[in-house]
Amino acid sequence: MFIQQIAMATPPATEGGEAAGGGAFQFMPIIFMVAIFYFIMIRPQQRREKERKAMIAAIKSGERVVLSSGIIGEVATVKEKTVIVRIAENTKIEVLKTAVAQIIAKGETPEEVKS
Repeated sequence: MFIQQIAMATPPATEGGEAAGGGAFQFMPIIFMVAIFYFIMIRPQQRREKERKAMIAAIKSGERVVLSSGIIGEVATVKEKTVIVRIAENTKIEVLKTAVAQIIAKGETPEEVKS
């Protein structure tokens, strides 16, 4: 049914065998929309992911961090894929590096941290 509607909507071929409308120019709006989608959605996400990977690779012992669960603590030890975070006196937890949402700069309070 849908194919019949499309067939009726397309203009008949001209004498030269070419369809009216110009062939490749019919796809220009679609190509334009894909390009816009790439620059609005995909490119910024790739940039944010690159920044996040650089932040995770730069984690050092002694830095204050915010975990994805909202826990704030100080990095005690950095391992290959995990970090040990001191969250209270005599309380340490081991979490994946990917659980670190943000590094808190020196002198910055948790209230000043951007979410």
